[in-house]
Amino acid sequence: MNMSRIRNAAAAAILSSTVLSACAQQANFDEVGKQMSILLQNSHFARSSFSKLAPRFLDLYLVNLDPTHSYFTQQDIDTFKHDYGDRMDAMLLQQESMKAANVIYDVFKKRVETRVAEAKQVLASETFDFTTEENILLSRKNASWPRDEAEASVIWRGQIKDALLSETLRQKRLDARNAGKEKPASTTKELSPKEKLAVRYERYLHSVTIDAGPEDVAALFLSAVAQSFDPHTDYLSAREMDKFRDSMRNELVGIGARMEPDDDGATKITAVVPGGPADKQGKLKLNDRVIAVDPDGEAGPQEMIDIMFMKIDKVVDFIRGQEGSDVTLKVQPADGAPGQTSLVTIKRDKVELKDEQASAEVIDIKRGEGDSVRLGVIILPSFYADFQTWQVRSSVDVEKLLQRLKQENINGLLFDIRLNGGGSLEEVRRMTGLFTKPGPVVQVRDAIGKIQVKESETKVPIYDGPMVVLTDKSSASASEILAGALQDDNRAVILGDSSTFGKGTVQETKDIGNMIPIFSPRKDAGTLKVTIQKFYRPSGSSTQNLGVVPDLKLPGRMEGLEIGETFLSYPLEHDLIRPAPEFRPLDREHLFIPQLKTLSESRIAASKDFTYISEEIAKSKERTRTNRVSLNLAEREKEIDQDEKVRRARNDERKTRFAGIEKQDKDTMTFYELTLDDLTKEAPLRKVDPAEKIRASTRYPQAGNDPFDETPKWPSALDPQKRESLQILGDLIRLSSSAAIATGPAKVEKE
Repeated sequence: MNMSRIRNAAAAAILSSTVLSACAQQANFDEVGKQMSILLQNSHFARSSFSKLAPRFLDLYLVNLDPTHSYFTQQDIDTFKHDYGDRMDAMLLQQESMKAANVIYDVFKKRVETRVAEAKQVLASETFDFTTEENILLSRKNASWPRDEAEASVIWRGQIKDALLSETLRQKRLDARNAGKEKPASTTKELSPKEKLAVRYERYLHSVTIDAGPEDVAALFLSAVAQSFDPHTDYLSAREMDKFRDSMRNELVGIGARMEPDDDGATKITAVVPGGPADKQGKLKLNDRVIAVDPDGEAGPQEMIDIMFMKIDKVVDFIRGQEGSDVTLKVQPADGAPGQTSLVTIKRDKVELKDEQASAEVIDIKRGEGDSVRLGVIILPSFYADFQTWQVRSSVDVEKLLQRLKQENINGLLFDIRLNGGGSLEEVRRMTGLFTKPGPVVQVRDAIGKIQVKESETKVPIYDGPMVVLTDKSSASASEILAGALQDDNRAVILGDSSTFGKGTVQETKDIGNMIPIFSPRKDAGTLKVTIQKFYRPSGSSTQNLGVVPDLKLPGRMEGLEIGETFLSYPLEHDLIRPAPEFRPLDREHLFIPQLKTLSESRIAASKDFTYISEEIAKSKERTRTNRVSLNLAEREKEIDQDEKVRRARNDERKTRFAGIEKQDKDTMTFYELTLDDLTKEAPLRKVDPAEKIRASTRYPQAGNDPFDETPKWPSALDPQKRESLQILGDLIRLSSSAAIATGPAKVEKE
């Protein structure tokens, strides 16, 4: 080998070693901020002026830190704006932004320390007077910042008083509800309302002062910069990007347990996923309390990481890890003696999030003597996909379910996309083609105005029968593409809240580490999720801000909540473009919308449950409008008593009525469940009792259960919106069948 080659080989080895070293070192977040700023200016759909958006960077960062305007004062805000307000853009590009971010965070940390110390002192030494006529804002998100520390202290004391009153009333109601019942064994002392609040404040202090490292502060600041462009442009730390990938492929590596903060600062096991590592190992039980973790599974009890008061996402980070590795938890068993602990070692493994997978149901309904109908239901929680391997795809799963439902000879299909926040654009494009003839599904327009029409590729739809789609205000993005395309094509009847969410934008992820100069540290630089396009329905209307307005409205509780694009900061505008060139919708008369509307509105008007929902919507809107909560004990008890009276009256009425509906359902309806596992096993339809289908076991309880809510379960697990959707689907089948009989068989044209 000649000397030239030797020198080149040596240089290449040195370069490779230097690059590897840079990749292994923690990224400089000033450099990350600069590169992200360049990406935003070059990539974002709106092409907004970076300097004009600069004031938003500071405003959103302050709101990210203090959304309730309870810690910073107006004096703090004025100082920050004086020092940084008009030059955040320059500081980002000059690699000086983290200085400002850290200075602001340090002030925030001091304010939190002051407030929490004050809260502890007040809770320990003061007696609160709950007889005064006093009230505070229910929500402070639009409130002014307190003028100074004196006003901040007054506001803070009001919030402490409200929290104490709420917890006192909660425990009083719980004690009354449990009067005469034997208390379950517990490894912890039952805390008083004041003690519980003190622990809550301590946990928050811990999250701000101890849990938050440089990466967390950078993520808060850089997210504020990104979100200044629109609500869905965001900065994701390396940890957040990993979670995003897990959510998209409905799979993670961990122990298969769900957790939440416990009253005294520990972490409580709230569910053990059936079939997961913890379930198979068998030692971790519901309500066990985790107080320490050894991520490597090798440390002794004295060397484990103390997780008391730690944020749940930090605890989860320690528990997740490499597939096949061990993690050890120090646990206080729920059924053990006070102070008893044990070590539980679990081998990490892949955990399928089966609740987030597509699934199906078949419902046979007797409609009269000799008349029955078979309805198919598909429930899709998200448009998931594994972008790396494409081994997991929601469109493929739905296609398999559809094929099986066709084999089961369904007469109509309900596609339930409530609570579906979207996901992969490619998956919704492919999925829409399962129901429609070849044609446009969605149009996307980029920053320079170029419009691309994305069409379905299925030559013949897999299912072309009667179909309804059930949405709500949380159905967003890809859900809105599906609903909008099917509505434009007059292929399905869209049902639900007054509109869907209104997210009409497309995001792309860009690894910021790839933009950092070659010799600079780049480890955990994070990812920019940036809006690069807006999408439009085949008819040319954007769903941005507007959402998809259903053909038939079904009252839902979300109507009373501020959910939707219009309630977010700096959303892009709704607009129109020309219809897609190949847009050829079906005849809308074949959907029988006027007839369906008349029949549905008649049932809704006669429905007690829809009446109750409408009353709750009005009450929720009034609460938001007044935005006040009383700190008077007697007044709060009066409000609770009134609510309890209404609730008891409704529940008494429901118990009698639901029993009749349940009996009628048993006589007229047969339910079958169909999962992806069933398809893999080629198993026959599994007949199920809907009441048993609701997961309420000790291994896997329902999330978010209100201990004071004694509302009877919906008959046959059919909430009012789903029950009415099935009724509408039945009407559509009947009307379609009648129309087909009236017109006779279709003519077949010869080529």
